[in-house]
Amino acid sequence: MAEHRLAAGASESDVRNMIDAFVGIAEPVEVHYQWRPQLNDAGDEMVLEAAVNGQADAIVTFNRRDYGRIPSRFGIELLNPVDALRRIGT
Repeated sequence: MAEHRLAAGASESDVRNMIDAFVGIAEPVEVHYQWRPQLNDAGDEMVLEAAVNGQADAIVTFNRRDYGRIPSRFGIELLNPVDALRRIGT
């Protein structure tokens, strides 16, 4: 996590605040596995399925290369953390 925090230029306090904010607005999502396989990594598949089932606007990840253009098939944008933070105005 430290390498991701440093890559995003965020302090530990920033990360804690962001996680607390996400937890505060998170809603449970029922996942259906009807879209598999789309990606090579099972962990990425779970993220994609949660995003599709939760009608997410974007997936935020440092791991953009492994997702390729697949999320766009579902109308989901793929953002790196810095771009996501810029978009929400922090």
